[in-house]
Amino acid sequence: MGDMVALSENVICYTVDKIKIGNQTTISRDVFLCCASHDVTSPIMELTYAPIEIGNNSWIAARSIIMPGRSVGDGAVVAAGAVVIKDVEPWTIVGGNPAKFI
Repeated sequence: MGDMVALSENVICYTVDKIKIGNQTTISRDVFLCCASHDVTSPIMELTYAPIEIGNNSWIAARSIIMPGRSVGDGAVVAAGAVVIKDVEPWTIVGGNPAKFI
């Protein structure tokens, strides 16, 4: 976690893999940073995992979910309740389920 990061109440960091949070980034309440899932194509649904990276000066708004292996670029905003299943480009705003460019 970088300098001057705000990590609010009830943030869940499911750290099966690494989570990197850049400088001056805000992670609002009830956000879920999820580094693991399951391979639904496998008969035993084995665990899969990948790191999450959140850039500098970003804002992950309340009740958002960042899925395994995703990155959120510098200055990006993830709107409240968004589900990030693809990388978020720097200096963009995404929202919805699945999260899309706004």
